[in-house]
Amino acid sequence: MIERIKENWEYRDMILSLTRRELRGRYQGSALGFLWAFLSPLCQIIVYSVVFSLIARNNLEKFYIYVITGMIPWFFFDNSVRHGSICIRREGDLVKKIYFPHEVLPIAIVTSDFINMLLCFVIVFIAIAVSGVHVSAAGLFCLPLIMLIEYTICLGCALMVSAITVYVKDMEHIVQVLLMPAIYVTPLLYTLDQMPRKAVILLKLNPMTYVAECYHAILYWGTTPYLSYVLRAGAFAVAILIIGELIFMKLDANFAEEF
Repeated sequence: MIERIKENWEYRDMILSLTRRELRGRYQGSALGFLWAFLSPLCQIIVYSVVFSLIARNNLEKFYIYVITGMIPWFFFDNSVRHGSICIRREGDLVKKIYFPHEVLPIAIVTSDFINMLLCFVIVFIAIAVSGVHVSAAGLFCLPLIMLIEYTICLGCALMVSAITVYVKDMEHIVQVLLMPAIYVTPLLYTLDQMPRKAVILLKLNPMTYVAECYHAILYWGTTPYLSYVLRAGAFAVAILIIGELIFMKLDANFAEEF
């Protein structure tokens, strides 16, 4: 695995090139262009905020800030797994024609979605500034670490599903189906305190629970995240990345034959 990491590093220029191509091509030809990177998540956040504050009656103070600080990172995870599931099949001709470490494809996808998330954090900080929510300097100091942990989780998942989809074409659709309910088993629209104790035990089996709680601690509650949550999120991230890469390495050898 160490050799694979070194090889991917040697192809970093290719990763950067593919990342730029992905960012340019995603909104190319649309009237609003790159503005959709902001408008699409913003519209979804408005819908969730209205539904869960007015209809579902979540009385959490400044609930829209709670939603936005959790949903922007969630969209990064959701998009990384969705886009990652098809990234190798989409580049089948490239895989057949030239040699390169195939991990660069999911890495480029996840990196482009990560850049999208960073840009969308403009919305987060504007909303926080307008709302008057206090954010501590110590909490902000922890933010890059939480982003790195989430990036690692997303990359591990993308490696896993991208490799499996080469052989199981329905995996693309399975991923979409699984992601739909996943948003409701992550504390993005409610707090853990609002859930029954048995439900909380199950929710804590979800690695994105710890990631969401860390983002909320920093950007909504104005504190530093619990160290135990950071450590658990980090442990999940390392485990998912290792498992994802092991599955990828196992399936990689026959990719070209499947196209």
